[in-house]
Amino acid sequence: MYAPAPSASRRRGRLAALGALLVVLLAAGCADGGTPVWQPGGGGGSTGSPVPDEPAGSTDPGPVETAGQAVSLAATGDVIMGNAPSRLPANNGKGFFDQVKAALKADLVMGNLEEPLTEDTGAGKCGPKPQNCYQFRAPPEYAAHLRDAGFELLNQANNHGYDYGPRGYRNTQRTLEEHGLEHTGAPDQITVVEVEGVKVAVAGFSSYVWSNSLVDIESAKRVVAKAATMAELVVVQVHMGAEGADRSHVKPGTEMFFGENRGDPVRFSHAVVDAGADLVVGHGPHVLRGMEFYRGRLIAYSLGNFAGGGKSLNSSGRLGWGGVLKVSLKPDGSFAGGTFTSSAMNGVGRPAIDPGHQGLGLVRQMSRADFPKTGARLDTAGRITAP
Repeated sequence: MYAPAPSASRRRGRLAALGALLVVLLAAGCADGGTPVWQPGGGGGSTGSPVPDEPAGSTDPGPVETAGQAVSLAATGDVIMGNAPSRLPANNGKGFFDQVKAALKADLVMGNLEEPLTEDTGAGKCGPKPQNCYQFRAPPEYAAHLRDAGFELLNQANNHGYDYGPRGYRNTQRTLEEHGLEHTGAPDQITVVEVEGVKVAVAGFSSYVWSNSLVDIESAKRVVAKAATMAELVVVQVHMGAEGADRSHVKPGTEMFFGENRGDPVRFSHAVVDAGADLVVGHGPHVLRGMEFYRGRLIAYSLGNFAGGGKSLNSSGRLGWGGVLKVSLKPDGSFAGGTFTSSAMNGVGRPAIDPGHQGLGLVRQMSRADFPKTGARLDTAGRITAP
C-alpha cells in the first residue's frame, strides 16, 4: 500500500520548508526571473495485436469523478504530425486530430511534442545523407493543428527537441507562443499556468542537455522543489526509458539505449514525488507502460505513441498504441479520479480512438505485473483508482 497523500496543512508545511530551500537555490543561481502565469483559452480544452484475456471496455469511460475544486489534466505520449518536406499528412494536416479531439477535453491539455516546428535551419542532426538516423520537423504553421485539437502546453524535453539545432528549438517556442500555446522542458524552465483558479507548474525532463536533467536526480529534485513554491499543483513531464516493442515492462535500475543513459524511471519518479510532484507523465519508450501510485501520486511510466504523421513512427503492433490519460487533482495535490482512453495510429500515423482498447489492456497488464502492490487499478472502462 502507498503512503497517504499529504493533507493540505502538511502541504503548506512542506511549502514553507521548500521556501527555505529556494533561498539556497537562488544563491546557487538556479532560479530565474518572474514567471508569467498563463490562462488557458483558445485551445479548445478549457472545459472542465491485442493483449490476451483483457475484456473490452466501453468506448467512453465517462467523466472523471471529481470533488471540491479539482481540476482535470489531460496528457498524451509522443506527438509527431509529419516530417517535412516530403512526408506530411494529407490536406496539409488539417483535421489531423479530429478523431481524438473529444477525448482530449480537459482543464489543461498537455502533449509531448517529439519534433521541432520550424523551417529547415540547415543544422539537421543527421546531415545530408542520414543512415540509421532519425530527424523530424513539421512546418511552423502546424502549431495551429495542435491548438485546434485542444492542446495547450507542449513538452520539448525529448531526444528530438534539437533535431534542427538551437535555432530550430527557438523557432518551435516562438511558433507555439504565436499560436497561444505554452511550452516547457528547457533547463531550469518551470511553466506556470492557471486553470480554474488553481496554479499548475509543469517542468520537462530528459537525458539531454537542452532540458532539465533526468539523470541528475538531485538537480531534478531542486527544480521540482522550486516548482512547488510557485503553484498549488506540480506536474512532471519526463522522456525516460529505453525504446522498443519489447520495452513495456518497468524494471528497477538504469535503462540504456544505444549507449545513452535513459535514466532510472522508478528512482527518478519517486524522487520527484518526494520533492513535491503531484503527477508524473512519462513517455519515450514508444510503447505503453504500467502506472503506479507512490505516496498517493500517480506515475504513468509511458503513454506510448500518440501520433506519427507521415509514417514517422512505427505503428505495427503495440508500437501503434497510445492513449489519453486524464487525471483530476484537488488543489492540495490529492488524486480525485482518472481515466485512460485507448488510441491507435492508422497506417499513416493519424491518431484515432481504438474501439478494441488494446492500449488499455496492456496498461492494465503491465500495472499488475510490474507493481503488484502499488500499481494503479484500471477497470475495463478505463477508470483509474488507487490500490
